[in-house]
Amino acid sequence: MIEAEDDQDALIQLTPAVKLVLPNLNMPNLDGIGLNKAIRANPSTKFLPVVMLTPESQAGQKQDEKAAGATDWIVKPFNPDQLLAVVKKILG
Repeated sequence: MIEAEDDQDALIQLTPAVKLVLPNLNMPNLDGIGLNKAIRANPSTKFLPVVMLTPESQAGQKQDEKAAGATDWIVKPFNPDQLLAVVKKILG
């Protein structure tokens, strides 16, 4: 597992070894949607799964996350079993 301090650190640390990104919607600099858009704009990370961690459960917010390219999302607070289920679904 790799932890990033903010969006810029996350973009720097995206290597071929990274198989899934779990950004928080609320982050310094870019928010999670901005980070997701940056990931999608880079040809080497374009297809990397991104699961947004969000305090928002409103349909409009989820639509914004999906439009930015989010693979899935988890509404906070969540329990570890929820996280594992989503990761297993995406990574098989």
